[in-house]
Amino acid sequence: MTSLKPDVRRSAAYDPGCTRCPRLARYLEAARRTHPDYWARPVPSFGAESPRLILVGLAPGLHGANRTGRPFTGDHAGILLYRTLYDLGLASSSESASASDDLHLIDVRIVNSVKCVPPANKPLPAEIRCCNGYLREELGELPGARVYLALGRIAHDALLLARGLERARFRFAHGREHQLGEARWLIDSYHCSRYNTQTRRLTPGMFREVMARACVRAGLEASG
Repeated sequence: MTSLKPDVRRSAAYDPGCTRCPRLARYLEAARRTHPDYWARPVPSFGAESPRLILVGLAPGLHGANRTGRPFTGDHAGILLYRTLYDLGLASSSESASASDDLHLIDVRIVNSVKCVPPANKPLPAEIRCCNGYLREELGELPGARVYLALGRIAHDALLLARGLERARFRFAHGREHQLGEARWLIDSYHCSRYNTQTRRLTPGMFREVMARACVRAGLEASG
């Protein structure tokens, strides 16, 4: 059984024992029985403690972050994400193999809209709203962030909800930039999922371009 890491603790922004969503709690319990070596708990955020750029994902994958305990680690979606971060000088490695490796992010933090793995990778609207309190608290603890890069429409909507902003004012579209005031920006990207990358809805070039623009808005000097 995977044990809690020393730096994972209850807080207003993260609770490793959260069971607020009954359906997700049942799904996690079943995952722990079926895969006793999996993390199979709410997945904590990962990256710089005082980031200028925050990547907002959807939720852990069953055999990805739910297994490893780190966002976008161990599944297909993380391949393009971490490779792009590395190419831009924002990660120490181009691959994220496990939560115990020495990978670290530079001026970037990855958060999820929902911290528990949902069945079929589809959280219910009520579950997104329930978990939004954790996202709101975490964003409040990261005042230095200048850019939020939303990976997909659900992440876009969850970020707006956490910031107390109306969705109607900020329509999702890949590559679209939204000024949120206070020198902050929300930038949209299609999610780097297996489906999007294999269908070429999102190409490596498209993702790199939107990530590079996020770096410019955040005041980061991307390399490569």
